[in-house]
Amino acid sequence: MQTRTRRQREVFDFIVRYIDNHGHEPSYQVIARSLGLRSKAGIAKHVKSLEEQGLLTRRNENGGFSIDIKRDSGITVAGSELHWLDVPLAAEPREDWELLPLVVPRFMIGHRSADRVFAYRIADNGMSGSNICEGDIALVEERAFARDGEWVVAVIRKKTSILREYYRDGPHVELRPTNSDFVSVFEAADKVDIRGVFRGLLRPIN
Repeated sequence: MQTRTRRQREVFDFIVRYIDNHGHEPSYQVIARSLGLRSKAGIAKHVKSLEEQGLLTRRNENGGFSIDIKRDSGITVAGSELHWLDVPLAAEPREDWELLPLVVPRFMIGHRSADRVFAYRIADNGMSGSNICEGDIALVEERAFARDGEWVVAVIRKKTSILREYYRDGPHVELRPTNSDFVSVFEAADKVDIRGVFRGLLRPIN
């Protein structure tokens, strides 16, 4: 299947949510307003692309278009495509499957938009005390700040990224592991970029 653009995914997800919540499809004007766009023509273009991908159909009724979602389109409706978090990784280059969006069941991201949740491959066993292991895939909600005790993906000195428990002490940050074989990382706060907060976990079948 053709890979959808981020805007096409936004349009499609909004249409699905709107129909589920209201019992009828939204107009192009409603879609455009809800997504912060001005052009109904732009929405029409995205809807046409989604139709060409077999995800919905348009019907001409009373001089206007109505939209039908193809509920039998399988994982596309039942799932959400997540992009990989754009951070430096300990293991480079990425494997082929890490260059494609990751499809997860929609319920795994709850009420959050798929555009706010990213996939991140765990690089070490620093969090194995919490049953998060090297090679697992974390689902991370994009955020640039954290509260004490939250598990975060942090970029250190713009060179590497890790998943750790976050604590702030004045001008310094501690990134604490839950595996006692690892030590905490202590850095000046301005050398640590918080990129997201841990929300869920996927583990490959061995």
